[in-house]
Order: sequence, then structure tokens, then C-alpha cells
Amino acid sequence: MTIIRLVTREIMKKLTNKELVKVYYDELWNKQNKDYIDILFDDNITFHGSLDIDVKGKEQFKQYMDTILTGIPNLFHSIVTMVSEGDTIAVKALYNGRHTGKLFEFEPSNNKIAYSGASFFKFRDGKIDLAGGIGEDAY
Repeated sequence: MTIIRLVTREIMKKLTNKELVKVYYDELWNKQNKDYIDILFDDNITFHGSLDIDVKGKEQFKQYMDTILTGIPNLFHSIVTMVSEGDTIAVKALYNGRHTGKLFEFEPSNNKIAYSGASFFKFRDGKIDLAGGIGEDAY
């Protein structure tokens, strides 16, 4: 483990759950820094993507992320609203990008995509243990 990753892990331990969700969107998705998968997620993360795909564990999440970013390499996540209750966070988000790569069975269309959705995060021992999203209003 590098010194930078060790320092990052120590800093992450001091963040609130809301701050960790912001890191999830900003660092992991928007900057596409997959090192944050190991930092943010519990080893047995359960994830339900807004495209109705379920994954279990960090490796399956990496594969899911690769699939999405192959189809929409500039996908950007914006937090509209975030609400916290205990160890659960709810987020209303806006997703934007351009479909320039193959996404599942869909060939690249070069169409701009934008949709709103809601994501829910559950934490255990300072790590995201459960995450899921619901997408709607694609245009």
C-alpha cells in the first residue's frame, strides 16, 4: 500500500457519511478514480444500479462501473439534494453524459443523455455497505 493510499484511508475515517457520499460521486464516479472502491466500500457491498443491475462485492462493482463508463465515458453525477437519517443517506441526483461507446447491447448513438434519479446508501463501520439507485426521466 502506498503512503498516499494510507493517508487517504486515515482522512476518510474522519469524514461524515454525507461527506463520504460526496466523495463517492466526486472522486469515484466523476473523476473515475477506482482506488476509492477499496476505500469507500465494505468488502461485501451490495449495489443495485439505476439500470436494474445488481452486483455484490467490490470486483462486481468495478465491472459494473467499467460497463457504464464504456458506454458513457463522460458520465457526470450532480447531487441535487441529500438527506441523512442515522446510518442511511438518500440522494436526489442528476446524471449527464454522452453515449459514445457500446452500453450493453446498445451501439453508440452519440446522443446526450440526462436523467434524474435517487440513490440510497447504508453505512456499516464507516463504509458503504448497501447502495442503490432508481433512475427516471431520461431524455
